Amino acid sequence: MKTYMAKPADVVDKKWFVVDAAGKTLGRLATVLADTLRGKRKPTFTPHVDTGDFVIVINAEKVQVTGRKAELKEYDTYSGWPSGRKVRTYNQVMAKHPTRIIEHAVRGMLPRNTLGRTMFRKLKVYAGPEHPHEAQKPEPLEV
Repeated sequence: MKTYMAKPADVVDKKWFVVDAAGKTLGRLATVLADTLRGKRKPTFTPHVDTGDFVIVINAEKVQVTGRKAELKEYDTYSGWPSGRKVRTYNQVMAKHPTRIIEHAVRGMLPRNTLGRTMFRKLKVYAGPEHPHEAQKPEPLEV
């Protein structure tokens, strides 16, 4: 009995899923999204091949965090220049770029290599309830 290892040519049926983030907890939502992007919920999962599906997230501005994370959680960026570090709280990022909250959480759960970057490109996050991917006929994904 041999273990099945998918090859890139074998992966042709990529589905599209839509997730409504309204009222969902950030970390629990991000784990489901990362698993779906990576393909871990499929029987053909192979660690070195992108077997995952596309995921559309709507209502990103309505995602929730627990406890005092809204005031205490920090997102920092660094430009590479002296004094180029910028630190913003969850509330500040949510007010200006609500999609980056979910993108940051999911990116941290994917592999840190070329394969992870390819998987991350299959994530589409939108702040409101509308998205331009109706032609792909996305199916709802339960979280």
